[in-house]
Amino acid sequence: MITYRGLPAPLMCDFLSREASRQHYAEGTEFHIGRIDMVANTGTYLDSPFDRFAEGKDLSQLELSSLAGLNAVVVRAEGAGRKITADAFRHLDVRNKAVLVQTNWDQHWRTDAYFEGHPFLTEDAAQFLAQSQARLVGIDSYNIDDTKDGRRPVHTILLGHDISIVEHMTGLAQLPPDGFEFFAVPPKIRAFGTFPVRAFASVPQQK
Repeated sequence: MITYRGLPAPLMCDFLSREASRQHYAEGTEFHIGRIDMVANTGTYLDSPFDRFAEGKDLSQLELSSLAGLNAVVVRAEGAGRKITADAFRHLDVRNKAVLVQTNWDQHWRTDAYFEGHPFLTEDAAQFLAQSQARLVGIDSYNIDDTKDGRRPVHTILLGHDISIVEHMTGLAQLPPDGFEFFAVPPKIRAFGTFPVRAFASVPQQK
């Protein structure tokens, strides 16, 4: 899986196979130990402030309350074009919420089209979300920024306000617009700014 062009795919293999483990244990007993070699920007991953700022919070410093059980809203931006501006969010109360931006770019996931012409948030959108005190922002696209802008203003603004970012999401079309909780919890690793997460929602059952 190549998640971000230019970065290597992960290598997943046996460190100790079941067959090889048998020599270490009693007859009939075996174990498997797997090994993964990968860059942190693999799959669906979360960016903490340390990803952008040397003095920002790393993965080990993020409060669990900022990653798990967050009240969440989905912004349907699939018809907004490439540039998703602040106007897409002005009608929403995003304070202390996970804001998930559905662009439908995930339809290109695992294809060459995924890497070209992706939708992204504009600088004014990031400023609005920061000023409105969103807790986390996620997107189902290749990058939350325009990759042609070397300033990376959206990462800079959001992470500068301790607002974590989740990129390369899929399946946001399955979620309701609001009324659910969002989870994206990475392991606690010092001096790491990014790591894959199992991003998921808890949606109340309708009676």
